[in-house]
This record gives sequence, C-alpha cells and structure tokens, in this order.
Amino acid sequence: MTVPSNLLEGKKILLGVTGSIAAYKSLELLRLFIKAGAEVRVVMTPAAKKFVQPLSFEALSRNRVLDDTNESWADDFNHIKIAQWADLFVIAPVTANTIAKLANGIADTMLTQCALAYSGVKIIAPSANTNMIQNPIIQAAQKMLAIANYEIVATQTKELACQVTGDGAMAEPQEIFWESARQLLKNDFWQDRRVIVTGGGTVEKLDDVRTISNRSSGKMASALATALFLRGADVNLIATRFESNLPSSIHTIDVESSAEMNDYLTDSIRIAKKGKLSKPSLIHDAPIALIQKEPFLFMAAAVSDYIPTHPQDGKLKKELLGESWTITMKQNSDLIASCNKEGIKTVAFKAETDSSVATDNAKKLLINKGVNAVCLNIIDNSNPFGSETNRIDFITADTTVVLAKSDKLTISLKLLDEAASL
Repeated sequence: MTVPSNLLEGKKILLGVTGSIAAYKSLELLRLFIKAGAEVRVVMTPAAKKFVQPLSFEALSRNRVLDDTNESWADDFNHIKIAQWADLFVIAPVTANTIAKLANGIADTMLTQCALAYSGVKIIAPSANTNMIQNPIIQAAQKMLAIANYEIVATQTKELACQVTGDGAMAEPQEIFWESARQLLKNDFWQDRRVIVTGGGTVEKLDDVRTISNRSSGKMASALATALFLRGADVNLIATRFESNLPSSIHTIDVESSAEMNDYLTDSIRIAKKGKLSKPSLIHDAPIALIQKEPFLFMAAAVSDYIPTHPQDGKLKKELLGESWTITMKQNSDLIASCNKEGIKTVAFKAETDSSVATDNAKKLLINKGVNAVCLNIIDNSNPFGSETNRIDFITADTTVVLAKSDKLTISLKLLDEAASL
C-alpha cells in the first residue's frame, strides 16, 4: 500500500532512542516519518549513542539531536520546550531499564526528562532479552504505563541479539509508524467505532484445484481499513486478498468463497452492534464503560454474481471431461441485500465500465439494496483493476460528491469524511 507523502504533513514528532541493539531500526522509523511529511526531532540517551551516532539521525531529520551533553536554555533546545513543540512523543526502542524509570517517574537522562515534561500520549516500543521483558517487575511497569497515557507497541518473537529465539524484539518500524500515525490522525467520530470492511474478489470452487473468480485486487478494501484504523476505528476486514503492510491491529479474516464471506459477515455484524468496552482508568473505582456508537459496514468486496451449480470434490480429469467442458452456473445470493442492515450504516461499492449508465445504476442500488451510500468506481484504461490509485463518486439519496483521483489511502480518508455525515 502506498503511504502518501502528505499523510503526516504539519505534524511534529519527538523520537526518543534508548540503548538497545534495535536502535539502528529507529533510523528506518525516522525515514518513514519524514517520508510521510512529518517534522521529526530526536532525543537520545547516553547508552543509545553507543549503538548509533547522533550524526545519522541529524542527517535524516535535518535537526540537531538532543542528548545529555547539549541542552540549551538560550533557545528551544531543552526538555521543556521540545516537549511543548511535539504533537507526539515516540520512544523506540525503549529498554527494560528505561521502562522501569518511566513507570516510577525517574528522570536521570534527557530522554526521561522529556517524557516527564510531555503531557500528551507517548508511544513506546520495548526491546529487551526475553527474560528481561518477561520479568515481573518490567511486566508490572508496562501495565502501569498502559494506564498512564502510554501506548505500548507489543514486542515480537524472533531470534534476538543474544542468539536466543524468544519474545522481546522491537516491533517492526512500519508497525510503530502506523500506531504513531493513528495517534496523530484519529478523530472523535470514528474513534472506538466498530467498522466492518469486506474486500477482494470471492473465489468459487469448480473442483478441488480449479476456481472461478474476478479481477478485484482487494487494494481498495485494505486502504479503506487502514484509513479507518488511522481515524481510530475498531476495524474488522473480511477479504480474499490483503495488502502486505496492513497495521497488525486491524482484525483480518481471510476467506475465499461468497458463502464463507457471508458466514463471517453475519457474525461480525452481530458483534459490531454490541458496542465496545472502554479502556480501564487510573481511577480504581471508575467503571469500564460500554461505548455505543452506531457501527458502519463498507461492502467493497466483488462478490460473484454467479457460482457453480455443482462444485466437485477431487480433481476433474480432462480425459473424462472430453473436448469441451460446460460449466453450469446459478445466480448467487446477494450479500448486500440480504445482510441485516438494521442499526448499522451501510456503504456499498459499485464498479461500472459504462460511464453513460454508471450513475443511474449506482442510484438504483440505494433503493434496491437499502444502503445509505454508494461508492461508484468507473473502470477504464486510466482507472483499471489493481491500480494504486482510484477515483470515486460518493452517492447518497440527496448528493453526489466527486472524490478526485489519488492514491487509495488518501481517497479512503476523504471517503470517511463524507461517510461521517450519513
């Protein structure tokens, strides 16, 4: 999925780096932030400078690196002013030692002083040996931070620097980037709202080795799910195909046939209508509230209109089929028309190849299938299946809004702005 160069334009990020072997990955994280349009400043601990020199971060960020040796009160190059400057504070990697310090309010390095001075949400990506990260004291410290305005990007299991395979490796820079972008881009309307997205072309069985499908790539559904994640929604993506760099916090269900998609869609709609529990509070007697926001359903999947009447077990041999093979098809059930849309806002996607009738056909969908809006996508040589860009007409009963051609993540974010008014 293409990340637009203006996704984080105007955002200011303070990147903290501590003394872990994973510090070299912070250079890649910094590059991702810069490439997405953010302005980034870096603060390092003395131990971090043993792994990566400040010059590397300065070359990529085009800003001086703040550390324990160069704080200045003659300008904004100090832990108070830089904390006021930042829209987000990300510490990646954060060692077990620094986790313990943060949880106990210890400020003995420039980085931990910045953390105490920064009042907003702080994102941390731990990195440590398995035994260290699983130490009960560090586990307790992480739980304390999780309810004290810190968001923790979970570690991963892989071969560590100590040549032991286990939990403790820092999350991939792309994953930290997504979590950081979510904090910067979420809004009140979509935050904690449960949303279902369907995507990709369904795959219908002819026999155990042959299938019939369509050319839908699933890229638009992946981009839409990512945009919803960035806006703060609780996203469930049911699809036949996925982009490789999706945020891992998006709940994905990999399906093939339309019948399988329908089964998971039915369950997902039922669950979405139950609402979502809020996070625990630092106030011990504060109850965990049920967040009741009307859920949304975006039907971006290309569901087969016809399916084989008699799918076969095993592999059909061409010697038995003969010179020609006639496949009998039957009309498939309509997932959009038949799903339970009561209490859930529904947006359908419609692909058309004939622009002269496309709008009329899309408007008929509003009535015939009982949806709240239709995203019309006209397929032609300039806008083919599987491209990295798209153009959409967002059609409701009263209005049509043209979303100009752009990358699919950008157009998805614009689409969500329109959908919020349904």
